[in-house]
Amino acid sequence: MSQVTVIGGGAAGMMAAIAAAEAGHTVRILEKNEKLGKKLFITGKGRCNLTNACDTEELFDHVVSNPRFLYSSFYGFTNRDVMDFVEKGGCPLKTERGNRVFPASDKSSDVIRVFVKRLQELGVQISLHTEVSDVLSEQGSVSGVRLKKDGQMILTDAVIVATGGLSYPSTGSTGDGYRFARSLGHTVTELSPALVPFEVREPVAGQLQGLSLRNIRVQIRNRSRLLYEAFGEMLFTHFGVSGPVLLSASSYVAGSLKREPLILSIDLKPALSREQLDARVLRDFEEERNKRFRNSLTHLLPSKLIPVIVAACGIDPDKRVNEVTRAERERLVSCMKDFRLTLSGLRDFKEAIVTQGGVSVKEINPSTMESKKISGLYFAGEVLDLDAVTGGFNLQIAWSTGRLAGASV
Repeated sequence: MSQVTVIGGGAAGMMAAIAAAEAGHTVRILEKNEKLGKKLFITGKGRCNLTNACDTEELFDHVVSNPRFLYSSFYGFTNRDVMDFVEKGGCPLKTERGNRVFPASDKSSDVIRVFVKRLQELGVQISLHTEVSDVLSEQGSVSGVRLKKDGQMILTDAVIVATGGLSYPSTGSTGDGYRFARSLGHTVTELSPALVPFEVREPVAGQLQGLSLRNIRVQIRNRSRLLYEAFGEMLFTHFGVSGPVLLSASSYVAGSLKREPLILSIDLKPALSREQLDARVLRDFEEERNKRFRNSLTHLLPSKLIPVIVAACGIDPDKRVNEVTRAERERLVSCMKDFRLTLSGLRDFKEAIVTQGGVSVKEINPSTMESKKISGLYFAGEVLDLDAVTGGFNLQIAWSTGRLAGASV
């Protein structure tokens, strides 16, 4: 039986502590916040999208960075295992659109309660308001941790670093784990915000603030090639664009956007070809033939978007519909099938759901989550160079890697 210290009481840390305690170790969680699961509390807008109910092998398709590293983790503790664990702990679940899994109550606190209850049952010592300044090692093995407040040293046989990344720093994710890793000889890859909204160059995004578009297709390009394409839902904000389809896009195009602005193309009517949309416009124009052009698009577009599209296609807004030429109509169809904005940057870590980059997985044993450099040192969750798209996949990474780390001590 070993003394195991878990740094961080979030999703990965709580799961790691439970697994280590179930294996018979004496476990202590050191958490700098006033409660466990602080970031978990705000995930999914407070509803906690705790995993995704897709087939387990499909999980890998939704991981952006280093999916193959997660083979042992995902199969060792699957999405079904997560759901069983939470439901057996007394929190019923439901599955929504896109296989997103939520507590039936829509309260993230109910999920956290399951973990806290299990930690208490297992006798895990929980130290809140306790910040670690250093992880200590001797002759290639972990020896203990030093606390920031009073410099106290806690001797331990194993340390599991589950400190999160840099996203939502108000929840305590301030990059401590990267500092620990570097001080012990680990490589930390380049860090950037991921699952984060985009800033847009054109002021029109601000005019459309609050407008949500469903069932649209987006494409993001640089000057020479297509970088990302997806179908889904988006949102205009005072600074640019957000929503599920674009948050996921940020994880794929962040590197390119650091080098140059990118072009966002929005197909407002992806279910219709250009010819079908032109026929639809013609039908509407027949019915609205004596109206002014700016008043003729109410059946095609949300009211907030109409003046923007009217301006973009360059047709006189006061022109009678029966006077609109074929060439003008084609311009209107082009605007609806390819409404373009310039992506100029990403919002910062304060608005990012996860961090892209982290402790290099090349230096971690994927079968145990143990460091290849320091024995007794384990990493789990967002501190690692692992990230996925929205839909519960990032929390699944946390549960699976945490479980494997704790069980491997």
